[in-house]
Amino acid sequence: MQLRHRGADGVETLATRVDVADGLLSRGRGLMFRRSIPDDYALVFEFDEPTARGVHMLFVPFPIDVVWLIDGEVQRVETLSAWTGSAKTRADAFVELPAGAAADVSVGDTVEFVEA
Repeated sequence: MQLRHRGADGVETLATRVDVADGLLSRGRGLMFRRSIPDDYALVFEFDEPTARGVHMLFVPFPIDVVWLIDGEVQRVETLSAWTGSAKTRADAFVELPAGAAADVSVGDTVEFVEA
């Protein structure tokens, strides 16, 4: 699966290595306890309906970009600092990426998951 961003400047691939956190344990763990993630990596969290979705950086020793989505439309993009960052936004999905990977992603753009 690939993660693609569609914005004002066209389409770009954000990640070619995509994991989906679909279980209670994988959602709870997220990126905690990892030393790093590859530049082309994304961790996707999908839910049935929009509600406030929080992300914390406890036990994540590197910064990340987080993109919150409702029906594929970007609601917020935030770079969270290692260990202490946190943010919450209404969404039905969010994506965790290496810091800087979502630099060109803006509110109102779309993000889609495409089978490779």
